[in-house]
Amino acid sequence: MAVIAHVFLTRLKLGWHIQAVGGSRRSAHNAGISVRRTVCLTYVISGALTACAGVLYAARLNAAGSDTGAGLEVSALTAAVLAGVSLGGGRGSVVKGMLGGVVELIIQSSLVQLGLRSGAGAFVLGLVLLAAVAIDVRWLKNRLKVLSRVYVSPAYFALPAAPTTEPGSPFALNERLANVEVIGLAQVERPEDIIVDRNGHLYCGNRYGDVVRYFGPDHKKWEIFAHIGGGPLGLAFDRDDNLVVCVSGIGLYMVRPDREVVKLTDETNRSGFSIIDDSRMRFADDIDIAPDGRVFFSEATLRFDITEWAVGALEARGNGRILCYDPRNKSTRTIISNLQFANRICVTYDGESILFAETWDCRVQRYWFAGPKAGKREVVIDNLPGYPDNINRASDGNYWLAPVGMRSPAFDLAWRMPDLRQRMVNCIPHDEWLYPNMNTGCVFKFGETGRIVDCLWDRHGTNHPMNTSMREDRGHLYIGGTYSNRIGKWRIPGADPSWGGSNPIWGRK
Repeated sequence: MAVIAHVFLTRLKLGWHIQAVGGSRRSAHNAGISVRRTVCLTYVISGALTACAGVLYAARLNAAGSDTGAGLEVSALTAAVLAGVSLGGGRGSVVKGMLGGVVELIIQSSLVQLGLRSGAGAFVLGLVLLAAVAIDVRWLKNRLKVLSRVYVSPAYFALPAAPTTEPGSPFALNERLANVEVIGLAQVERPEDIIVDRNGHLYCGNRYGDVVRYFGPDHKKWEIFAHIGGGPLGLAFDRDDNLVVCVSGIGLYMVRPDREVVKLTDETNRSGFSIIDDSRMRFADDIDIAPDGRVFFSEATLRFDITEWAVGALEARGNGRILCYDPRNKSTRTIISNLQFANRICVTYDGESILFAETWDCRVQRYWFAGPKAGKREVVIDNLPGYPDNINRASDGNYWLAPVGMRSPAFDLAWRMPDLRQRMVNCIPHDEWLYPNMNTGCVFKFGETGRIVDCLWDRHGTNHPMNTSMREDRGHLYIGGTYSNRIGKWRIPGADPSWGGSNPIWGRK
């Protein structure tokens, strides 16, 4: 009966309707659920189950009478409340109900063993019920405060000393990004990632859940290409010119050339040893597509979505992962887990491995998914002066990298003080938290061995104080940022003007 009830409540439409009505009748009505019909069916099902229980109880006693079972309603209610089933409705499960029944049975058996007088058992159960109700009401009132204190759990984390940016260093400061062409000033908000199609049109996401298209070659005219919702982040084109998008909060989606939006996946296999339910995708971040069509994408954290990314960052825990979606069998699986804010993905030129950034660990790693090294992983860059974000291919065989922010002594010290970060989350507003230096724009270029080849700076944050993406295409470098209201366009000296960066390992031009 418990298995049937569990399947009914968690897998069938009527079970979902019952939980929705229990949570909020008005919201259920606004969602199109027939509230009266659902309530009526709930009473009918409850009455049928009560009748079954009465038959079983009478069979156990081998007798039946008018007063048989009197008082059991208190025991049933106590078991439900002890199990965490909310009196307000909308929260609970069959498994919890069974555990509550076991606890209630243990209490009753203990009272019998103690030899208390008749009526003492009902009195104790009544006290337990009152205490459970008080806790439930108190929890409903203060649950957000309690959850914020318990759920956020910063860890100790120590970074090595940041590399110097003085002259002579591969990260030496300059002003090469101070003057760039600006696209869509005040027309787009939060262009987290950008991409250019084979016709020269530029695409990016915005804060309203849209994919925006700027028409080439001058990128002055624009339109809403598609509306997906959520937070569109990483973008990539497949062989058929479908635009695949990582959408924070709702999963992996695809926009066809005719603008039809198709959901590819929003869940994956659940880890057998995970305490939380990691099958649902909360923070799908960046994406790249392998030559065989497999889609590799990152999820920055399993515990928080894009509205709470700063909380996940301050925890400094390995909650991120790399996933793979295979369109051939429509399966989604986790290939690398326990990463510290896994941020960006880039398939290498050999078509057998990916580069990905662990933002708050200030490093870039490489993972082989095919070839003789399949399954192996190595660190490419270990200690950067900033927190790496997007990685993309360059026309000369190297790779571009955009740091989301630059390191500072105060922020490096805060990593080693988890109590400070805990108090900061609990006691001060979100916009007053300690952050890295996000007022300096920067883009690096590195080789597959990790050697820094070039470095571009906007020291004073004139055009791009915070870069989260860059994409090379037809001799230009396009720059975007999460907190930016524009897209930058910088001509790369000596770059191949015929090279298209949408997916060069497929020979796209």
